[in-house]
Amino acid sequence: MRIRRIFAAVIATAALAGFGLTGVATATAATVAQGAPSVVTPSECKDGGGTPAINDDGNYCQGGTKDGEQID
Repeated sequence: MRIRRIFAAVIATAALAGFGLTGVATATAATVAQGAPSVVTPSECKDGGGTPAINDDGNYCQGGTKDGEQID
């Protein structure tokens, strides 16, 4: 009986710790998403799978993981 209580306490602690870590990850992701837009090089744009649109207005990366980021 005592082992069951200890086991239940361990499970409850692990579950609460998991919820705490999930909240921290969500808060961190929200903070990063609100940051200023980054500036990438044409090489970084290409490495991310995009196409540097140097001749277009604004010089932005089109497509890939850097889509929409300004090119320096």
